[in-house]
Amino acid sequence: MAAFYASGHGRRVTVIERNEKAGKKIYITGKGRCNLTNLRPVPEFLDHVVTNPRFLYKALYAFTPEDTIAFFEANGCPLKVERGERVFPVSDHASDVTRALFDAAKKSGVNFIFNERIKSVVTNEGGVTGVLLESGRRIDADAVILATGGRSYPSTGSTGDGYEIAKKLGHSVKDQQPSLVSMHVGWEYCRELEGLSLKNVGLSLLDGNKKLFADRGEMLFTHFGVSGPLVLSASARYNESMKNAVLKLDLKPALSHDELMSRLLRDFDKYRNKVFRNSLDDLFPKRLAPVMARLSGIDPAKRAGEVSKEERSRFAQLIKGVNMTVTGTGGFAEAVITRGGIDVKEIDPATMGSRLVRGLYFAGEVIDVDALTGGYNLQIAWSTGRLAGLSAAKDI
Repeated sequence: MAAFYASGHGRRVTVIERNEKAGKKIYITGKGRCNLTNLRPVPEFLDHVVTNPRFLYKALYAFTPEDTIAFFEANGCPLKVERGERVFPVSDHASDVTRALFDAAKKSGVNFIFNERIKSVVTNEGGVTGVLLESGRRIDADAVILATGGRSYPSTGSTGDGYEIAKKLGHSVKDQQPSLVSMHVGWEYCRELEGLSLKNVGLSLLDGNKKLFADRGEMLFTHFGVSGPLVLSASARYNESMKNAVLKLDLKPALSHDELMSRLLRDFDKYRNKVFRNSLDDLFPKRLAPVMARLSGIDPAKRAGEVSKEERSRFAQLIKGVNMTVTGTGGFAEAVITRGGIDVKEIDPATMGSRLVRGLYFAGEVIDVDALTGGYNLQIAWSTGRLAGLSAAKDI
């Protein structure tokens, strides 16, 4: 995106790509479908940005989700809007997004160099003069845009190169942590429930008494903990320095405690002659029912009709709050994005240009901005990329 908009001003633009092809990470986004933006109005969009939303104000208003849709459809990638205002290619193929970007850039005269890594950005008297490649080749340039991504999915090439390059040029880089990632929990039943998906449940992330996240949706049990859309969003609020983080699972978020008490009374009356452990099939998925029976503390051999009001109340509290202690995350290898990056105080939000080095610009995940899952992070990439490209071309 940066290359395309820079080339539109008659500049000679070269993309230096360490991989064998362009846009490698795009191929795996959205489970291969690529949720490339979110159509919420910009003020609502910014509510979904976790880190430094105000920094993105000018970039997002200058290139909105509607502009992104127009860009991709004009470049041969028809789009559709799904639940939660998430936008996908009509084809459900992420490769169509990559092709649209690549073809647009090529048609604008952008040159691509593949299988090359940048060793350093060359400067003179406080301004950019070019880049030095690991092969020893030097390319002269009046401006350089760092759009190297973060550290997530390092197998796609994002191993933190941009952070090191920026540091060498005097920039401050905030510590990086995996975000939008599965979470490991110290809950003994995860392995037993591995592969079980829950829909329409509530999930909260608490650090001590402080609630950091709460939402409803879908989640999945894994060998080491939990994953799925709800968990990925919760992970955006988690910090590895937290010592008392807990995920609280509400299995019946649509019901209050009193409403759930009435529901339990009806169910236990319906199955009054069944033993308690066999009376829960209407409440939970088949694999979850025996786990909840064990956690309840109710004698599993007791008849459902004999469960006391006090036992029902404790069981209702459990259903509304299964606590799982957070022990960590799945790490960068499976994180969708990286939290942290180049300090926004050292970047001009009106241009994406460095405040320290003339001719140096930044775009995308290398900057210390991140958002929740749902197409927000890719829109940030398109908006900052466009602004960096335009600014670099105009400032030369």
